[in-house]
Amino acid sequence: MSDPSNPEVPLIAASPYDLRVSLGEQVSESHVRAALASGELGFVHSFTTGSAVDGPGLRVVAWLAGCQFRCIYCHNPDTWRMSNGIPVRLSQAVEQIRKYRHDLQVMKGGLTISGGEPLMQHRFVLRVFAEAKAMGIHTALDTNGYLGDRLNDSALDAIDLVLLDIKAMTPDLHQRYTGMGNENVIGFARRLAKARKPIWVRFVLVPTWTDDIEEIRRIAEFAASLGNVERVDVLPFHQMGRFKWEKLGMEYKLKDTQPPSAAVLEEAIAQFRSLGLNAF
Repeated sequence: MSDPSNPEVPLIAASPYDLRVSLGEQVSESHVRAALASGELGFVHSFTTGSAVDGPGLRVVAWLAGCQFRCIYCHNPDTWRMSNGIPVRLSQAVEQIRKYRHDLQVMKGGLTISGGEPLMQHRFVLRVFAEAKAMGIHTALDTNGYLGDRLNDSALDAIDLVLLDIKAMTPDLHQRYTGMGNENVIGFARRLAKARKPIWVRFVLVPTWTDDIEEIRRIAEFAASLGNVERVDVLPFHQMGRFKWEKLGMEYKLKDTQPPSAAVLEEAIAQFRSLGLNAF
């Protein structure tokens, strides 16, 4: 197929909170289908460097476009649509990673692929991870888990760590927060546990939405039952993405929501620690 990538748009961004829209709209539907089928082309919001929170050590993070969830507290709603991403050839993505190979190894870091939901483009993700592994780079997948069945057992071998975003255990709450159920998420977590694949659980703490202690306790009990959860990150809600909702003309139900207090944050973390989990 002809080359639909757009090298004029910078792949490196100062922050994943940069607003990026309509960067892939010139790609035809046939090219999109071919890209998803082959993994030769991905739709990327941006690459960021120097992250110390998206896996162990210093990380390069590839933020992909496209997500099936519609989380009410999403910080990057511009990543919902795949057509907002930059069309990037596999070779381009690999070259970006290769630039940082030495530093990532020295800093005991690696590559994290996030989104959006990266498994919307699972073939591209797996091909990038395979190249990273060939360079001796640690790989981490940040996912909501809903599309985990797209990864067969051999595909999991290319992933060193899964950062699993758990929104809620109660199905009705998960539906309310994301617009979709959580059966696939729970199933994927259990499959990772059976495969002994390391997990870091991520949970976003949003006042008046996700701060019910009983529900947090349910998440903690589930995480503790898996046996392969190395770490839990309780992420306090913030308003850094509010401007995106406004720029995109979307209703933002949390525009007046404040970040959780230190006391509420500590109480949530305590639920996980009380069950023997390393929580922060």
